[in-house]
Amino acid sequence: MTTEQLKTRFKKFAIDVATLLIDLPKNPVNIPYSNQLMRSSSSPGANYRAACRAKSTADFINKLKIVEEELDESVYFMELLQHFNKQFDKRFLVLMGEGNELLAIIVASLKTSRERQNRKL
Repeated sequence: MTTEQLKTRFKKFAIDVATLLIDLPKNPVNIPYSNQLMRSSSSPGANYRAACRAKSTADFINKLKIVEEELDESVYFMELLQHFNKQFDKRFLVLMGEGNELLAIIVASLKTSRERQNRKL
C-alpha cells in the first residue's frame, strides 16, 4: 500500500466515523463518547501525514506511535458506543474492522522502522 493510499484510508475512516456520529441519538452517554471518538478518529490521519514529513527515523517512529494510540482509542470508544446503540451494530463493526486493519498496518510499520533503526546503531 502506498503512502497516498494510506492517507486516503485514514481520511475516509475519519469521515465515515463522523457520518455515523451524526446519526447517533443525542443523549448523556452518546455525547461525551462521540466527542472523544470524533477527536481520536481524525487524529491518526493528521499524525500519519506528519509522520510522512518526519525529520528522522526516531521522529517517524514517535509520530507513528501517536497514530497507533489514537487508532486504539478510536476502536475503544466505538466499542462503548456500540454497546449503547445496538441498532448501529453493522456500521460499528465495519468501522471497527477498518480501525483494526489500519492499526495492524501501523504496528507492522513501527516494527519495520524499529528494526531499521536498530541496524543503523
